[in-house]
Amino acid sequence: TALSAIELEMLGEVRGKSVLHLQCHFGLGTLSLARLGAVATGVDFSGVAIENARRLNKQLGMDALFVECDVNRLEEHLKTEFDLVLASFGVIGWHADLAPWARTVSQFLRPGGRLCFAEFHPVLWMLSDDHTRLLHSYFRTEAIVEENAGSYADPAAGALGTAYCWNHSLGEVFAALESHGLLVRDFKEYDFSPFPCFQDATGTEGRHYIKGHEHKLPLAYSLTACKPEDE
Repeated sequence: TALSAIELEMLGEVRGKSVLHLQCHFGLGTLSLARLGAVATGVDFSGVAIENARRLNKQLGMDALFVECDVNRLEEHLKTEFDLVLASFGVIGWHADLAPWARTVSQFLRPGGRLCFAEFHPVLWMLSDDHTRLLHSYFRTEAIVEENAGSYADPAAGALGTAYCWNHSLGEVFAALESHGLLVRDFKEYDFSPFPCFQDATGTEGRHYIKGHEHKLPLAYSLTACKPEDE
């Protein structure tokens, strides 16, 4: 599966459940959900990513659905409510304001449904690429502007241009979800990343650390949030 142990633990049994995967990129996580028996729908704004997701879906003989759109305008393309919404790792940093994103999550969860969310820890976003300096605020202020050196989707792609992203504190995440009626039920922090996304990464499969700071920094977190049943 392309899903990490953190994501699988949050999701639990998905067989027979409808799952909406937000910002799915080129669909490996969505297809993993389908392989596990979920009725899976993936959403991403990138036409190239969705085209590749649909191609993989066809090649594998899967029946996942992929929707190309801005996640904050999903209601223009989809009307279904879902048992589970999954969003994970590298998703909220692309949003300057979390309120529309949280509204989408709430809108597409059925009453009693559950959000499973995992992300890199905001403390990690504060550090320079070599992890020797504090460069950015823990609290959302101006955009973080970076020159993308490459992509995990295609390590040989070369420079990808300028990226604009935002750090979101844990308090901001909780407030955005709760302002749209979602109740946080579980929250965990991890001293490892499930992916070797650091230039100085150490560790083994599924548990990666910053060299010299092993077990000292929070690198990821996860939470589940529920949409209350209709009264």
